[in-house]
Amino acid sequence: MKRKFFAFPYIVWMVLFIAVPMLFIFYYAFNVNGQWTTRVFLETLRNMDYWRTLFRSILMALGTTAICLLLGYPIAYILSNMKKTVAGFISVLFFVPMWMNFVLRTYAWSAIIEYAIPDLLGLTKSITATPAGRTLAVLLVLVYDFLPFMVLPLYNTLSKLDKSLLEAARDLGADGRTAFMRVVLPLSVPGIVSGITMVFVPAITAFTVPALIGMGNYSLYGNVIDNAFKIHPQYAIGSTLSIVLLLFVLVSTVIMNYFDTDKEGGSIL
Repeated sequence: MKRKFFAFPYIVWMVLFIAVPMLFIFYYAFNVNGQWTTRVFLETLRNMDYWRTLFRSILMALGTTAICLLLGYPIAYILSNMKKTVAGFISVLFFVPMWMNFVLRTYAWSAIIEYAIPDLLGLTKSITATPAGRTLAVLLVLVYDFLPFMVLPLYNTLSKLDKSLLEAARDLGADGRTAFMRVVLPLSVPGIVSGITMVFVPAITAFTVPALIGMGNYSLYGNVIDNAFKIHPQYAIGSTLSIVLLLFVLVSTVIMNYFDTDKEGGSIL
């Protein structure tokens, strides 16, 4: 009885801020000017421009996730082999920027990209002056913003590994590389899966970074949805795009959870 009582606020929270908004999204997707219709829903699904933007967002999210994994795994591995006090102190320094407002950090990076980097490299124009430069700039800031979300679950998993397994591998003749590939890497898969999930999902839904870093000239799927609701209000289109994104995120999460069999990587959540 006590457990149900303490769970009640969370149930209310989920109903008000998850279930109700979802009902509104489905309502506006099929209710246009007070009439129930599937016309706008189907027309939106047939618009290839939206699918191309979604594909670009997927590529951006995959690139962000891959770079975060390549950078985050060595960081987490090094931290996991340090003394707890030293690792804790370095972790605090590493995550201090996360305590700053997300939008402020993005504005700071916008100034760095627009002014500091061109001055440092002697460029006459900002790197965001070209489409390739805007893509690179958005990717850079997304990696900066989401790298801690990769390091956290990886460090959580690697720090729990039984060191005696590595000692046993060395006793059996395995060198450092073999021990890492045959022992450490397989056992860290739950952390890898959890890190990928924590980076990929918010990266594919990002709209603040492309809007600010791209200076209004670069859009991902989140920006298209934002424009459909706020810039050029077309609630049916925005709701339809939101449903597509929701389904894609749900499928991605199910796939990630399938590989995270023991759920150790998700313990950080």
